[in-house]
Amino acid sequence: MRNFENMIMRNLFIFVAFFTLQCIIFLPHFRQMKIALIQQKNTSDIRSNIDKLKRNIEDCAAQGAELIVLQELHNGLYFCQTENPSNFDLAESIPGASTEEFGALAQRLGVVIVLSLFERRMAGLYHNTAVVIERDGTIAGKYRKMHIPDDPAYYEKFYFTPGDLGFEPIQTSVGKLGVLVCWDQWFPEAARLMVLAGAEILIYPTAIGWESNDSESEKARQREAWITIQRAHAIANGVPVLSVNRTGYEADSSGVTNGIQFWGSSFVAGQQGEIITQASTGEEENILVEIDLQRTETVRRWWPFLRDRRIDAYGNLTRRARN
Repeated sequence: MRNFENMIMRNLFIFVAFFTLQCIIFLPHFRQMKIALIQQKNTSDIRSNIDKLKRNIEDCAAQGAELIVLQELHNGLYFCQTENPSNFDLAESIPGASTEEFGALAQRLGVVIVLSLFERRMAGLYHNTAVVIERDGTIAGKYRKMHIPDDPAYYEKFYFTPGDLGFEPIQTSVGKLGVLVCWDQWFPEAARLMVLAGAEILIYPTAIGWESNDSESEKARQREAWITIQRAHAIANGVPVLSVNRTGYEADSSGVTNGIQFWGSSFVAGQQGEIITQASTGEEENILVEIDLQRTETVRRWWPFLRDRRIDAYGNLTRRARN
């Protein structure tokens, strides 16, 4: 009887070991990563804005965040509401003061941080630039905003030269980050090119809001369109999307418009476009969530959009129009 029980236990152990091995070999592995988005109201006091950001970064790191994303042009006000040559004094070099200060913080906390800065490349040449700081405090890479808007209250063409670094993801210790900036989020071509280059996540630091003359129904349509287009990028490419916007009201110093009420609503979408978490429209928030990068493999097996692309028929995409 004892020998029979031993044989049963031995066979059960062999079965469990074999089953576990099969799971390890054939089932997708979880690649969980805890990320944080910092949605903040800004003032004209740059030092105060930076200090608040640093406190929020420390809070997110204390809660286990590995990747922390800041909003567009996070050090100050959104100065592009007016065309004022003195605003060029706000620009800084990269590397420079911000990359050094946030780099020291990233190294101390052991986190990856996505910055958004007004870059002075040389006299008369400026960019809207995202910089990724590695957990050791070094610059992992940067991306210069490619699509530059020019609309009432968003006079960015006056300040920013279109980017010249292409749509290249940035390799970090937490994965390949496809960092784009604000207006880029409306262009599916940008998202697709980032993903085709290997981006595992699409990241959009943003500054967008309502002009007070719009009706409430128009405001609702604008916000929903902004969310929908980015969810579509997640679906079409099978990757998570991180979008972090500023919140609060910022006046137009020229008085031409009634200023911008930034609509917040920072969010994280999963590989099928599902909203995993979303911030409010009007409050400062640190939102933290875990995302599963391995799910990309599973979703792309179900929906093989990249496989079925007709790359032989898309030549006209490089033309402005057909006529």
